[in-house]
Amino acid sequence: MGDNMKFYVETLGCKVNSYESEYIKEQMINNNYVESSEEEADVIIINTCTVTNQADSKSRKMVRHARKVNRDAILVIVGCMVEYHSGDLSDIDADIIIGNKDKSKIVPLINDYRNNMTNIVKMYDLRNVDFEDMSINNFEGHTRGFVKIQDGCNNYCSYCVIPFTRGNIRSKDINVAFDEVKCLVDSGYQEIVLTGIHTGSYGAGLDYNLTTLIKRISTIDKLKRIRISSIEITELDDEFMEELKVNEKIVSHFHVPIQSGSDHILKLMNRKYNIEEYKKKIEQLRSIRKDANITTDLVVGFPNETDEDFAITLENLKSIGFSKIHTFPFSKREGTKAATMKPINDTVKRKRCDIVLELSDKLENQFYEKYLGEVVLVLSENGQEGFTGNYIKVHFDEIVEPNTFVFVKITKIDGKNVYGNIM
Repeated sequence: MGDNMKFYVETLGCKVNSYESEYIKEQMINNNYVESSEEEADVIIINTCTVTNQADSKSRKMVRHARKVNRDAILVIVGCMVEYHSGDLSDIDADIIIGNKDKSKIVPLINDYRNNMTNIVKMYDLRNVDFEDMSINNFEGHTRGFVKIQDGCNNYCSYCVIPFTRGNIRSKDINVAFDEVKCLVDSGYQEIVLTGIHTGSYGAGLDYNLTTLIKRISTIDKLKRIRISSIEITELDDEFMEELKVNEKIVSHFHVPIQSGSDHILKLMNRKYNIEEYKKKIEQLRSIRKDANITTDLVVGFPNETDEDFAITLENLKSIGFSKIHTFPFSKREGTKAATMKPINDTVKRKRCDIVLELSDKLENQFYEKYLGEVVLVLSENGQEGFTGNYIKVHFDEIVEPNTFVFVKITKIDGKNVYGNIM
């Protein structure tokens, strides 16, 4: 099929995109394509992102760059940026253009193109598609196996294009998901990360949910850790909390997007909770897991965000005590409700962003400081560092066999870097 033709994959954006790119790589290699540099590739595949204007223009830049450095390659453009601009792709010079469906069919599409030499553009109405099954057997350089269990989002937060670019919520069949996890564990992975665009909505409209899946995969003996890439506060329901009390395999790291610390802004964002509810749930999490590491996403400079809104947000970020705040300045995306709202001055936006990033660094350092002198269990990633269950990255004082669990005494915290001695 590939006859040792060379290929190169470039990825922008989220964990789900990374997962899909890994899948694409595996498919190419299984079909006798050989991974190479962009300059030498016969086929270049760019998996794009459009979550912000910056991601969007970065995606386009990559497309232009690929054409410049390698005129003769077959250029394949896939993903969210393509979906977002599906009405007008005239400025995208590529041979194969697909959105977020048919990423699993890359190899046959490339073969079609090679046989017929005619451009291929495939777009679908993503409000009405099934979950596209993909599974990966090997993640380069990772001791964590990722499993994409869900796609799409129905939340329609007022700033976000993802429901338009990723479509309706849909889930991987629970038996397929279980088999994929089992297969990864059988090939040596001891930690599995469950990922999706809106992971916590897994199983919506079906007779199972995220907790059902967690219970099922927990029966796999050699699986030691189950990590959830991200979960909405509204999905930390009683059933999940009960499972958290009894299931030690679920790690104590929870990425729970807050997006704003002001009720006024949360309402404008069309988020489905208020700060009081958010805080209560986080308290509940911490009462079950004393070592919980809570990280979050935050949008600053949302339209109509006053100085007071921002001050309230800062107070709440401190009182909740996140250990890392992934901060994004508001990015106007055409077609969303927020695009019609009154924007904030760019300088103000940037300043607020810097303040939050500084706070995030401080909170991260404080979280790590608590572990100074403590002994923690770490899964070695590459021999020189690894992660605790609650996602502290620890650098070792000696080389350790990758993918093994070791006890490490934390000896030094240097800003956001954590160092330890093997026990």
